[in-house]
Amino acid sequence: MADPGGVRCVVITGASRGLGFASASHLYAQGWRVVAAMRTPETGMPRLRAATGADPHDDRLIGVALDLGDRASIDAAAKAIEEAVGAPYAIVHNAGISAAGMVEESPVDMWENMFQTHVMGPLQLTQALLPAMRSAGRGRIVMVSSQGGVRGMPAIAAYSASKGALERWAESMAGEIAPFGLGVTVLVAGTFDTEIITDAGTTDLRDFDGPYAPLHTKIDKRGRLAMRIARSPERFARGLAKALDDTGPYAKHPVGPDARMLMMSSRMLSQGGMYQMSRVAMGLPRQGAVRDGTASLTVSQRLMIAAAKTLPAPVMHRIALLVMKFSPPPKPPEENQ
Repeated sequence: MADPGGVRCVVITGASRGLGFASASHLYAQGWRVVAAMRTPETGMPRLRAATGADPHDDRLIGVALDLGDRASIDAAAKAIEEAVGAPYAIVHNAGISAAGMVEESPVDMWENMFQTHVMGPLQLTQALLPAMRSAGRGRIVMVSSQGGVRGMPAIAAYSASKGALERWAESMAGEIAPFGLGVTVLVAGTFDTEIITDAGTTDLRDFDGPYAPLHTKIDKRGRLAMRIARSPERFARGLAKALDDTGPYAKHPVGPDARMLMMSSRMLSQGGMYQMSRVAMGLPRQGAVRDGTASLTVSQRLMIAAAKTLPAPVMHRIALLVMKFSPPPKPPEENQ
């Protein structure tokens, strides 16, 4: 359903970079009226206008200051949105932050910031805009979740927990607002090449010298390999555009092949099966493998132990000499810090 004048209006949070930037650019090109909400419009909007070719006075691309960690900023943004466009057709809760670290390594204030950005801030913005959307009798609220929202992932517990909470909120709210003509969509984003999944966009709390070092090393290695399949943000934007045409009270879509595979697996496998699949995919040791600080053995190490039990001592001595001969020299101490 179109807004007055035949142009639908969408509010996109986190529009200054990554998925939000790509989505704002794509929807503007598709003829939408876009309200780009971001922390610093004075720097983000010139980049967005340059990408879209929009004139600074084009009322189809409007910048609004929004800091989801500041309640006053959220209230001011909601007021500015209603003054500029009235009741928007859609709100896309895209803004997000990320942090890497085990639960034991993660301070409580980081958890609070994560939930404020992914749950409490979007909740406050939604509460402010819902009355006008409800009165208009049409519209869609889109929650951008992730694979961490489908299943809790190690080393990103706060992120997974907040995205899981976002999904449960979406499911609950769908039943509340559907009778008024509104709907809710959850998008489970796969791996996309954005700042939030690189070192530059993540708060790194990992201690590579602590008790979780073996796990961090495995997860980090697998994560960097996964970046080889990362899609461009523009592909996500196309998925969002399709989701905005949803008409049912509630919908949930994967965006990206890895997200699709995870959602299919979560429907077919038991909880135990999902745990084992995730563990193997991330290269994590089996239960009890690093108990008391004892790391699990690699396949080659297990073979060496088996050989030592069966081969004569002189043969093992010669094998050990060959291994030492062809092994790389140890790194200097300063390189390991």
